[in-house]
Amino acid sequence: MTTESIPAGWPATEEEARAVQDELRARVVLDQPGPPPGRGHVTGVDVAYDDERDLVAAAAVVLDATSLDVVAEATAVGRISFPYVPGLLAFREIPTVLAALEALPCPPGLIVCDGYGLAHPRRFGLASHLGVLTGLPTIGVAKNPFVFTYDDPGAPRGSASPLLAGDEEVGRALRTRAGVKPVFVSVGHRVGLDGACAHTLALTPRFRLPETTRRADSLCREALQEATIRHRPTSAPAKS
Repeated sequence: MTTESIPAGWPATEEEARAVQDELRARVVLDQPGPPPGRGHVTGVDVAYDDERDLVAAAAVVLDATSLDVVAEATAVGRISFPYVPGLLAFREIPTVLAALEALPCPPGLIVCDGYGLAHPRRFGLASHLGVLTGLPTIGVAKNPFVFTYDDPGAPRGSASPLLAGDEEVGRALRTRAGVKPVFVSVGHRVGLDGACAHTLALTPRFRLPETTRRADSLCREALQEATIRHRPTSAPAKS
C-alpha cells in the first residue's frame, strides 16, 4: 500500500475545479473504438472513504480480460483532497487513484471506473478525467442514472436504451443480467459507446456489476480498514 499526499496546486475551490474541468474536457478523445473486448488487460478502480479521519483509500485491480483472473493489484491511501460537491467528485478521488495505478507492476490496459464519463452534468466525470490525465482508454459503469433519463431496456441480458440529457445521448442503460436493474455505461476517453457496452457485458458473466468493480470495491474497503486501524489513536495508559 502506498501513501499519497495532496498534490501541490490541487484545486481548493469549486471555481478552480470547474476551470480545470473546462480545460481538460477539451482533450477527451471520442473518435477511437478502444481495445477489443475480451483481450489484454482491463483494470477496475474504486475508492472508499473515512470522512471522520479524513482518509480515502483507492484500489486498482488488473484482470486478464479473457479469463477475468486477477493479474495484479495495488492500493493507495491519502487525505481527502476536495470537499464533497456534486459534479466535482473526481477531485476527491483522482490523486489517490493515480497513486494506486502507478503502483501496479504491469500496464492496466482499459480502465473501468465505478462512476461516470460523459454521463455527467459537465460531460466530464471521473472516467473522462482519469482518461485524459493518464492517456489510457477509460469507461464509466455506474449503479444509477444520476440526473439523466432512460426508458427501461428489454428484459434479456444485453438489452440497452439511451441514457439521455434532453435529446443528447450521454450513455446507455445496459441490462447485464436478465430481469435485473440495468447499469449505466458511458464513454470516458478513447473508447466508443458500443465498445464500452461490449466491455461491460464481457465483464459481467455472472453478476450485475463488472468483475473489475466488484474486486476493486472489496480491495479498497480492505485498504481503508487497514488504514483506519493505523490512524486510530491509542489509549493512554491507566494511572495507578
